[in-house]
Amino acid sequence: MKKFALLPALLLSAIILISFSLHGCGGNGEESMADQEQDMDPYLQELQDRLTPFEQEHGIGPITERIEIDDEIDEEMVMRGRNVYEMKCEDCHSLSENEVGPSLGDVVERRSPEFIMNFILNPGENVLNHPVGLDLLAQHNVEMPYRDVSEDEARAVYEFLRDYYGSQ
Repeated sequence: MKKFALLPALLLSAIILISFSLHGCGGNGEESMADQEQDMDPYLQELQDRLTPFEQEHGIGPITERIEIDDEIDEEMVMRGRNVYEMKCEDCHSLSENEVGPSLGDVVERRSPEFIMNFILNPGENVLNHPVGLDLLAQHNVEMPYRDVSEDEARAVYEFLRDYYGSQ
C-alpha cells in the first residue's frame, strides 16, 4: 500500500513539468515565468478556497486552534524533541542547509508552531493539498513521508527547533 503513496505526488509533478514544458516549446519564447505561474493560479486558488482560514495559515492536520507557547524554553522538551528529530527527521532535514528536504534551522521564524506540528503530523495531506506543501514538493521533488510522530513528540520537535533557532 505504501508503494502507492508517492503516486499522487509524482503525477502532480509530472503535470507541472509537462505544463511548463509545453509553454516553453511554443510561441516566440517571450512568455515569462510569471505568465507560466499564472496558468497554475486557478488550481492554487481552488486549493486555497478549500482550506479554512486557520488551515491556510497553520496547515492541515489535527492542530486546529492556536497552542500556548511559553516564552521560556522547556529544556526537558528540547531533549525529547532532539531525540525525535535525530530518529525521525535528521535523515532528510539538516538544521543548516537544504538536503533531501528543506533546512529546519530557521523554520520557527518562517512558520507558526501549529503549521510545523501539522506538517510533521500530517505531511501527505499538506504536501498535496496546501500551497506551501506544493511549493516544497516542487523545490525538493520528494514528498515528506509519514513518520508516526505523536502530537507530544511534534510539540517537542518544535521546542527543539525553537531552542536551536534561539541559540543561533
